[in-house]
Amino acid sequence: MKTRKLGSFEVSCIGLGCMSLSHAYGSPPPVEQSDRVLNHALDLGVTFLDTAALYGFGANETLVGNSLKKRRGEYVLASKCGMTGVDGKRQIDGRPETLIRTCDESLQRLQTDVIDLYYLHRWDKRVPIEESVGGLAQLVQAGKIRGVGLSEVSAQTLRRAHKEHPIAALQTEYSLWTRNPEIAVLEACRELGTTFVAFSPVARGFLTGKLKDLSGLEPGDIRRTMPRFQDGNWQANLALLPGFGNVADKVGCTMAQLALAWLLARAPHIVPIPGTTRIEHLDEDVAAAGVELDPATMDELEALINPRTVSGPRYPPVVDAEIDTETQPEPEQA
Repeated sequence: MKTRKLGSFEVSCIGLGCMSLSHAYGSPPPVEQSDRVLNHALDLGVTFLDTAALYGFGANETLVGNSLKKRRGEYVLASKCGMTGVDGKRQIDGRPETLIRTCDESLQRLQTDVIDLYYLHRWDKRVPIEESVGGLAQLVQAGKIRGVGLSEVSAQTLRRAHKEHPIAALQTEYSLWTRNPEIAVLEACRELGTTFVAFSPVARGFLTGKLKDLSGLEPGDIRRTMPRFQDGNWQANLALLPGFGNVADKVGCTMAQLALAWLLARAPHIVPIPGTTRIEHLDEDVAAAGVELDPATMDELEALINPRTVSGPRYPPVVDAEIDTETQPEPEQA
């Protein structure tokens, strides 16, 4: 497995996002299946695992803790704070005292004495970013976390935070169909030595080419609320897949592997974290580390799937209001 730098660590160039094992995409798989996926990831050489207090309102951290407590020394553990479940509802709270308290709760669920990378899951805009990062810096000083991360923030906010305490990693959605990081954050990360962690690197399943009929999505699947998966936009986006599949055939890989290989080729400080509930998909994702793309193929992909060709914003307005990332302008109508 090839590696990339993340803070003071060297991690596998492809990590594992653990969210789907407990959260967001309908009913989670049986615990036994999730346990097999997590352990198989380590067996394959994946050394970077990403969870959060929000996922399953603590269930995902508990799962990771139970499944991997005997293998804690084999991977870099990332979790997140500042957006958790309170009385059954999602709540954003970036006050330092809240972050410090919820870290202790996460440590207990994860069955570890230190979290290697601890992200502020969402910037609570009622609290200056410097105050929230200052609370995380206290956790570093206490030896409860090793590195500080941010999620879904702009380049400007990253720079402000970095002055308070070095930011080891910034996590935001990035794939061929979500190119917002290219506006400013990707370059800011490079300048500051901050690793860019790309979540949803296969576009929540879209870029695998296997998700074509949305009728099978469970009622609780978050994709049902996302504009790109809704009528009109969905049909227009599906029209991009045949061309994408043709490129994958020419390269000699699957569509999911092509999506991941594109991210790895974009910049050396990018670490994608695909998620899955199935071992065969995990094998497929990890094998993308061996796919090489030449400049002509990169250009072909970027001309095919980009902000002008993708239909619909990535989030509905209520979620968009919670995040701080730069946004692409709406494409001009013909």
